[in-house]
Amino acid sequence: MPSATRGFAFDPAATVKPKQNTWLVVLWVPALAVVMFLPPSNRPDHTGCEKKSLILHLLLLFGLLGAAQTAKPKGPAHTHLNSIRIDGDISLGGLFPVHARGHDGKPCGELKKEKGIHRLEAMLFALDRINNDNNLLPNITLGARILDTCSRDTHALEQSLTFVQALIEKDGTDVKCVGGGAPIITKPERVVGVIGASSSSVSIMVANILRLFKIPQVSYASTAPELSDNTRYDFFSRVVPPDTYQAQAMVDIVKAMRWNYVSTVASEGNYGESGVDAFIQKSREDGSVCICQSVKIPREPKSGEFDKVIRRLKENLNARVVIIFANEDDIRRLLHAAKKANQTGHFIWVGSDSWGSKISPVLNQEEMAEGAVTILPKRQSIRGFDRYFISRTLENNRRNIWFAEFWENNFSCKLSRHAVKKGSGLKKCTNQERIGKDSNYEQEGKVQFVIDAVYAMAHALHNMHRELCPGKVGLCNKMDPINGTHLLKHIRRLNFAGIAGNPVLFNENGDAPGRYEIYQYQIRNRTAEYKIIGHWTDQLHLTVRSMQWPGGVRQIPSSICSQPCQPGERKKTVKGIPCCWHCERCDGYQYQADTFTCKMCRFDSRPNVNHTGCVPIPIVKLEWSSPWAVIPVLIAVVGIMATLFVVVTFIRYNDTPIVKASGRELSYVLLTGIFLCYATTFLMISTPDVGICSLRRIFLGLGMSISYAALLTKTNRIYRIFEQGTMSVSAPRFISPASQLIITFTLASVQLLGVCIWFGVDPSKAIIDYEDQRTSNPVMARGVLKCDISDLSLICLLGYSMLLMVTCTVYAIKTRGVPETFNEAKPIGFTMYTTCIIWLAFIPIFFGTSQSTDKMYIQTTTLTISVSLSASVSLGLLYMPKVYVVLFHPEQNVPKRTRSLKAVVTAATMSNKFNPKAGLRPNGEAKTELCESLETQSFPTKQTYISYSNHAI
Repeated sequence: MPSATRGFAFDPAATVKPKQNTWLVVLWVPALAVVMFLPPSNRPDHTGCEKKSLILHLLLLFGLLGAAQTAKPKGPAHTHLNSIRIDGDISLGGLFPVHARGHDGKPCGELKKEKGIHRLEAMLFALDRINNDNNLLPNITLGARILDTCSRDTHALEQSLTFVQALIEKDGTDVKCVGGGAPIITKPERVVGVIGASSSSVSIMVANILRLFKIPQVSYASTAPELSDNTRYDFFSRVVPPDTYQAQAMVDIVKAMRWNYVSTVASEGNYGESGVDAFIQKSREDGSVCICQSVKIPREPKSGEFDKVIRRLKENLNARVVIIFANEDDIRRLLHAAKKANQTGHFIWVGSDSWGSKISPVLNQEEMAEGAVTILPKRQSIRGFDRYFISRTLENNRRNIWFAEFWENNFSCKLSRHAVKKGSGLKKCTNQERIGKDSNYEQEGKVQFVIDAVYAMAHALHNMHRELCPGKVGLCNKMDPINGTHLLKHIRRLNFAGIAGNPVLFNENGDAPGRYEIYQYQIRNRTAEYKIIGHWTDQLHLTVRSMQWPGGVRQIPSSICSQPCQPGERKKTVKGIPCCWHCERCDGYQYQADTFTCKMCRFDSRPNVNHTGCVPIPIVKLEWSSPWAVIPVLIAVVGIMATLFVVVTFIRYNDTPIVKASGRELSYVLLTGIFLCYATTFLMISTPDVGICSLRRIFLGLGMSISYAALLTKTNRIYRIFEQGTMSVSAPRFISPASQLIITFTLASVQLLGVCIWFGVDPSKAIIDYEDQRTSNPVMARGVLKCDISDLSLICLLGYSMLLMVTCTVYAIKTRGVPETFNEAKPIGFTMYTTCIIWLAFIPIFFGTSQSTDKMYIQTTTLTISVSLSASVSLGLLYMPKVYVVLFHPEQNVPKRTRSLKAVVTAATMSNKFNPKAGLRPNGEAKTELCESLETQSFPTKQTYISYSNHAI
């Protein structure tokens, strides 16, 4: 049906006067509250007697007042005070914030051009399109009753009572006309659905009424998460996504900018408080964003309230980002307070859809808003609406009772000549002004959603008509009246393309899917504009390179509680504030395992330079080029050369008297032991492996055992000979060379037996000791490659050799009284005394350096030098004098006559008793004869006897 059939007129008779209306609310609201909060199961049924009785009693006053004020005939179309009425077959309600919230007791304030008039005209534009569409609700005309909420929930509640008047049965029996005739009571139009409201707090207040009368409601701007509760707001739907999606999008923006410490500002009411609550909840779930302060702007802010808010936001300078869920007026006043506090460029605002891309909040304070990131449900500018709106004039738009006020505000003129005051700067309106030509015009952001909301109601009615009235023109009886519950089902099933081509659909809670565009308010070349920098559909898509911050800076400003910790530092979180922390260094052998934890490296590892991980500890061993190795090796090489020289000399002069008198068999055994002592140095310095470690176990003690076993056998023989001589002239047992060799090898075999048992119990192996050089500074830590011979094992290994050495020393002491001429033990005694001194010095050096970082070097060097020095003492004191005589004094290496063993022993004994100086006899005949006699008894085939001067054997 053409829209031309819908007129409008001003009807004072249809008015509830403000004062009467106030009394109406005083009585209506408490009564309604009783019904509103009844559980659904106990709430009166729409058709039951219980409901009729309850509602009739509660609303009797309302009905009478309404009847008294509507007792005049209804024209074709009427305009209600503070409302627009458009006649139609089906009437829709509309709620728009045409005016701002009033102050000083006034319900309404200044006119809202974009948020009020643009959105209201969008509904009128949508109604015109639907009524001119032959495919949508054919032959059915949509009418409307549009109210001004004045941006206040209590005022909106008062106004919205109009929507339920038709559902309340009015009793006019007590109404009498002056002429005595029957009263004519005009029944208000029946509103089947409501478009709106804008503010969430208004929508919540109105939804509580509409659900009682089962009137579906479709909002174009209310985004409070509370409205998703289908158990409380079951007749509420919206074509915009709830703030839970918006809050998630804002959290994602904050994370993308790497901000983790923000403040929040909320207008008191459902929209602001629930929006901030949703943001806080999402940030806690994510765990990477913390709230510094949450500030609430009172519903009726006092003077200086916004200055106080700014002072609170300034308390922590690190929290530069401010999340805003506030209405348009509060945003404007907050920016003004920040500007007055000279905080331009300090705060980074992140605004919700209530800010969106609106001009009014930033007007005349553009620099304060520069860099603000705002969010708005994804929308498109509707060109058809632009053509419609700029064509509106005072003549063709009389149905909008607020359009004249908009005209004066938009063009800064007055329609009445008497209203123009001198010096006011205002002019009289000529009615020749044109929108977009004589004034700036930019389509308000929610226009698309208003149109989609109206179309959603129309499509639901169309589908309901096809179901209930198939093939019928116009409304049928089944749709008179329209069942709100049935209509709601059709609304929730919708899925159609909206005015901008985006799908319009609802989930089970009546919510639209989340689709947002991200804006940033930028100033370029002194021109301020909202620039799209990304979008959000389940996840964030942001073009960071197109962003610009206060002062034209490209670098993202910081808003963090604590600076990031350096590599190798862990975060120690401040209790209750997970985004604030102190940085603690992972010291010693710790590394940074994760953000909050330091862990010890494995025993074979140390932390890298920045303590972010572990690296293997370097392995060290005693190198041949080390000074700790060079000195022992030089001593060993010289000793081996000297030993070989003595051996070669003895072999060359094997049959000379001195060599024979020294006990050739034991001498070669002793020289073998000395050689092994020197050779041990090379085993101790070689790179440890299984073979080297096995040889160390064997030869480290074996060389010394052989040496000291041979010396012990010699000293023991001398001791027994002279001890026997004091009691008898017969020779002691086991003093022949063969017996001496057997005794020596028996003593040495004990060492080998112990080593073999050790091999069986604990096989030899090379190990890496990481504790040996584990210094307090990990940089100096080293792993020592060595054989598995502990200090205790080493003492046990050398213990037997030391036992032989001590025993030999004891025998040397016992034979110290034998005259020098007969004293073969004296050179051995000197050797053992010196050796004892060496090993007594070795013990404190070896064990005193057990805690040193150079333990491996000191102990190895000390041990090898001590062994080499012991061998050198034996070699030097026992054999070098003989080699000297053999090579440089051969005249002393001559044979001499001999006597029997009995005569030699008797002479030696008597000489010792009666003439201590007898040993001064030249050529030492008695001693020579003793050695020769012993050798003759053992080897009778040999007939050579020698005599030599006083040289130790």
